[in-house]
Amino acid sequence: MNKVLVRFVLALTALSTTAVMAQGGGTSSPAPQQQDSAAQPGQDQPINKKQIQDPAEYNAYMAALNTQDAGQKAAAMAAFLNQYPKSIVRIDAQEQEMAAYQEAKNPAKVIETARTILQENPNHIRARAIVTAYTRAAATSGDAAALKESCDDSQKGLQSLPTWQKQEGMSDADFDKLKNQMADIFNGAAGFCALQNKDYDAAKKYYLKAIQLDPSSIQDMFQLSIAELEGKPMDLSGFWYAAKAISLAGNEADAVQKISGYAKPRYKNYTGSYEGWDKLVADAATQAAPPATLTASIKPKPTECEIAVNAVKDNDPTTLSISDWEFVLSHAPCSPANKEAADKVWQAILSKQKNGETDVKLQLPVLIISATKTTLQAAITEENQQAKKADVTIKLEKPVLRPPAPGSTVDIIGVLSNYTPEPFMFTMEKADLPGAKPAPRKTIGSAQSGHKRKA
Repeated sequence: MNKVLVRFVLALTALSTTAVMAQGGGTSSPAPQQQDSAAQPGQDQPINKKQIQDPAEYNAYMAALNTQDAGQKAAAMAAFLNQYPKSIVRIDAQEQEMAAYQEAKNPAKVIETARTILQENPNHIRARAIVTAYTRAAATSGDAAALKESCDDSQKGLQSLPTWQKQEGMSDADFDKLKNQMADIFNGAAGFCALQNKDYDAAKKYYLKAIQLDPSSIQDMFQLSIAELEGKPMDLSGFWYAAKAISLAGNEADAVQKISGYAKPRYKNYTGSYEGWDKLVADAATQAAPPATLTASIKPKPTECEIAVNAVKDNDPTTLSISDWEFVLSHAPCSPANKEAADKVWQAILSKQKNGETDVKLQLPVLIISATKTTLQAAITEENQQAKKADVTIKLEKPVLRPPAPGSTVDIIGVLSNYTPEPFMFTMEKADLPGAKPAPRKTIGSAQSGHKRKA
């Protein structure tokens, strides 16, 4: 992802050379123009032509400027600045030094030079853009101090950019290109800051501006997808932006893995499967923006309430498992359609327990949760047994002497007579525990009294 930022900075540091004139030493050059004392807001520096009074200073500057090797040029500009710290072309020399360090692939010196420029001229917007780009890259790797700096600089840059003025010698096309590149940097960094603060609406606003300026940015495209998918409610366009970022990443395996690792599980969680994901990525490669049909093509997985209705619609209720029965019955309050489905299941259960006018008892293996001599709390389904959660209240037809121990598995025979959907609970009546010893009956005895017979 950082390769994209480097490309931005390369464009920024391809700075145009300000016209510089030498005067002195018997020349007939006109008197130097009066230079403004400070840059105006939005300006990097005054736009008047600059005249170096001292021929030696002029020659030193031109020698440094014409040095071909990037590393040597940076060193020459640094030496010039050290020799002529109050030179009228000080800012120009710093810009050239910064550009040379960039060309020499020395990012630490690039940002050091940019910060030096900002200390002397806080309105130098190109230096601020460079600092913003590099600090955003560091912040992406978890540098908290860099994040704060990038956030501050991006907002200052966005505030200054509208009033930034074209310098002398810069074409309209170059001015517009450079301004757009800086707007891209500032908006992308501001979007990242908003994303870290979980201000997803603000993040989307900044990222959309950034990718409009540079549709090839993998980083902005991916982070926009995060803002779309994490926001409430979720914006399905986020899946497209993630797919587009994957297509932009191409052979960058780490980037593809990172983006896919985030987006694909969320796609499956939303739709219920990975079906359609590969097509989405393939289509995004040839699309410039999310298609109008995107929302219709990414369908959410059925809700539990919908699944409960479909279970009865697609199956004979008498063939469903007890776990399925509980699922359908527990969702009865969802909607009229769910109540209708639950009624069908309940009638199927009752029909299994009827033989004419006679109740037919069901035999079920259950896990005992708690027990008394007359009532048991037990779990029927495997899920509830694992969770040790009761889903049936069993009312014994006859009290037992020794109730089954909690945690034991026993067979129970009885009639399911009722249920409550929330929390779910069957009621079983006329229940028996095969093999259980019944409790002894209490009887009322008569006390016999008599008179002792006398001898």
